[in-house]
Formats: sequence, structure tokens, C-alpha cells
Amino acid sequence: MEWRIVGSNFLYAALGVVLMVVAYRVIDWITPGVNFHDELRKGNVAVAIFIGALFISIAMVIGQALN
Repeated sequence: MEWRIVGSNFLYAALGVVLMVVAYRVIDWITPGVNFHDELRKGNVAVAIFIGALFISIAMVIGQALN
């Protein structure tokens, strides 16, 4: 087992999580009329689907960029 490869995989995973959080914050910033946290607490399924699709699409882009 090569520890350098394992370490770089953990680094890429952490970088991917950070980039997903940054992308979520940017989307939250450019849509000031929608408070995602409040809408999710109210049980708004449309907002939940939007956030889920956002995370999946960002993860796909980041995954391909880190490959």
C-alpha cells in the first residue's frame, strides 16, 4: 500500500468537500430572496430537491476536475 496515494486521496476528498461548501455559499449569496435553511425546516421539498441536485452536480464537476 502506498501511503502517498492514500494521503493524496484524503486530500482530494477534503478539497472536494471544501469546494462543495464554497459553491453552496455562493449559490446562497446570489439568491438573497430564498433562505434555504428556513425553507428546509418548513419541509419545502422543492428546495430540498434543488439543494440535492446542486450537490450532485457540483460533486460531478469537482470529481472530474480532480481526476
